[in-house]
Amino acid sequence: MSHIHYDLIIVGAGPIGIEAGIRAKRAGLSYLILEKGCIVNAIAQYPTYMTFFTTSERLEVGGHPLITAIDKPTRKEALDYYRKVVHNERLELKAYTEVTDIRKTAQGFELTSVNDRGQKESWQTSKVAVATGYFDNPKFLKVPGEDLPNVSHYFTEAHPYYNRPVTIIGAGSSAADAALDLFKAGAKVTMVHRGEDFRHSLKYWIRPNLENRVKEGSIVAHFNSVVKEISSDEVVIEKQGEIIRIPSVQTFALTGYFASTRLLEAAGVSINAEDFSAQHSTDTFETNVPGLYVLGSAGYGTRTSDVFIENGLVHVEKAMKDIVAKSRLEPQKV
Repeated sequence: MSHIHYDLIIVGAGPIGIEAGIRAKRAGLSYLILEKGCIVNAIAQYPTYMTFFTTSERLEVGGHPLITAIDKPTRKEALDYYRKVVHNERLELKAYTEVTDIRKTAQGFELTSVNDRGQKESWQTSKVAVATGYFDNPKFLKVPGEDLPNVSHYFTEAHPYYNRPVTIIGAGSSAADAALDLFKAGAKVTMVHRGEDFRHSLKYWIRPNLENRVKEGSIVAHFNSVVKEISSDEVVIEKQGEIIRIPSVQTFALTGYFASTRLLEAAGVSINAEDFSAQHSTDTFETNVPGLYVLGSAGYGTRTSDVFIENGLVHVEKAMKDIVAKSRLEPQKV
């Protein structure tokens, strides 16, 4: 058990958690960031050659400029940037340390963690800010074969699939990007979606290219289709009562993600039964559990399209203002 009683522990070292850590440090709070993976772990899992949809200045934290070759940064540029920010700010951060439990105590909170070597530790803090995002929690299809090695909920790169049949389940921007990358790399791409058309949230600059590839037959798209089973060499779908077998050596189930509620529920946070969002103030982002805050998409359950890095940083600004003000009124704990 750590003998330090922190003013604030931040769970998650994505851009939102990093910004919170910078603000805590500059305010003179004792703080610690705990991260289950590497720094900006979600971005590290993005497609290898991905370019962000948003511009560089909207991803900046702590006032550090994000200098990029074009207006929108690549995954590599973002990883380099956030890593350097953490280093230059000398942030108190423990990576590969997963928080497994948050409990309310008389003095604030006790957090339990386990690191990548299996070592457990407990941490004491007056306040907690959960900034865990959602990318670790894919929406599972719950169909036979989803756990096979040739099925992934994350797209990496297209090169290995040249001249091979690949199926993409989903019709949002991530699915569209993956389909176009695979097509350009010479893969034989089929898309499957239960809806009547591509998702309304599909980025406007992506849609025409994708629709044209479908019209010309370069990419096959099955709408109003439900996946029934996945095997090592095909995807079985039902389309308007007909069973169709799609040859496929790799399936990317890009059906979206959601923010886990496990830690929040353990701490006593009220969760909406419909969208799994956490009860919280939109002025301070404090939950119904005093002293526990949700930052970024961590408190939004399945409503992941409501929160991005850009407006998540606004959450941090509001929450940290409240945390700092309340911390200065409390007696110092050691």
